[in-house]
Amino acid sequence: MSNQRQQVRTPMKCRIKISHPSFGELLAQTRDLSDSGVYVKHPDITALAVGTEVTGQVQDLPFPAPVLKMEVMRVDAEGAGLRFLGEA
Repeated sequence: MSNQRQQVRTPMKCRIKISHPSFGELLAQTRDLSDSGVYVKHPDITALAVGTEVTGQVQDLPFPAPVLKMEVMRVDAEGAGLRFLGEA
């Protein structure tokens, strides 16, 4: 499988709250980030199908981060790659 990424990924670990009706809210950890998306590690996220929309919000900042809509682009054994769709 070829790498189809058009944006450079930067390693970045932070807590992120992910919301979806199938599991409610969960706290996960990011692995890397680009201008177009983020990879999120959590076992419950691996059950989501490609194309599923979730919302996410970075935690632990000194101010409330925006809540973003994101789409699942790929899923593996550790988590999922999510594409940013805009503010929720």
